[in-house]
Amino acid sequence: MAARRGINQLLGMKLHFKASIPLMSSFLTKQSPEVAGPASSKSLRALVLLGAGVSGVLSFATIASADEAEHGLACPSYPWPHKGILSSYDHASIRRGHQVYQQVCASCHSMSLISYRDLVGVAYTEEEAKALAAEIEVVDGPNDEGEMFTRPGKLSDRFPKPYDNEQAARFANGGAYPPDLSLITKARHNGQNYVFALLTGYRDPPAGISIRDGLHYNPYFPGGAIAMPQMLIDGAVEYEDGTPATEAQMGKDVVSFLTWAAEPEMEERKLMGFKWIFVLSLALLQAAYYRRLKWSIYKSRKLVLDVVN
Repeated sequence: MAARRGINQLLGMKLHFKASIPLMSSFLTKQSPEVAGPASSKSLRALVLLGAGVSGVLSFATIASADEAEHGLACPSYPWPHKGILSSYDHASIRRGHQVYQQVCASCHSMSLISYRDLVGVAYTEEEAKALAAEIEVVDGPNDEGEMFTRPGKLSDRFPKPYDNEQAARFANGGAYPPDLSLITKARHNGQNYVFALLTGYRDPPAGISIRDGLHYNPYFPGGAIAMPQMLIDGAVEYEDGTPATEAQMGKDVVSFLTWAAEPEMEERKLMGFKWIFVLSLALLQAAYYRRLKWSIYKSRKLVLDVVN
């Protein structure tokens, strides 16, 4: 949309300059022969065209800069290990990413579509997932007396929400509403790369840009000002497997976890697609052999018509 606006503005500017060229030409022809000779006229026309081109390039650069400030800096493309056609998730990274989410992100962001049983066989064993679920308290009921009660979490329970409702979330975060992260990598353009660039892209604002109190500068966020402070700092968590918890490592792990949460069926989908391609390839070879076996005699047959008799 932004690129289309820029192109439309450039086309309008081009038409404007095309309309102005005859005016310049008529102005040149009205000058005296000493001033507006043939060579001089051609030089001035070339100068006018050059100025129009330079103005168009500068205008396009201005439009691109304004669009970048409005929609955020384009994020790089990172070589994710699960990006290949037959590649699978890094399950050790998913486990570390869940730890980062639990210790860093869960205080503000919910994942209301993920249950503890979804982690079984992906990042934890069944016993480990049950132990994680038992650490939370869930309001359940009513009981036989019609009253609500609390109980330890079970595998069927979903991840707890940090706030009861949107109003409470906005009040606790200065008016900003932390989005649910269950489908965040699918809900954002170029989701995996965007989330990683956002988490690791905090910078000091450049000269001439002021950020009001309570906001932080991040060039990958639309507008550049984001309410969430930088959360991934070296050593913010201590991994169970001893992996160094650098900013980039935590960003990679939590994005792997969020990508799995948004597409838990990816590995099964890729495997099923490979199986179908293999079966269809065998069927294609069989069909080609059957066609050659049955139809070759007809294609090689020579018919002779006796038109005399």
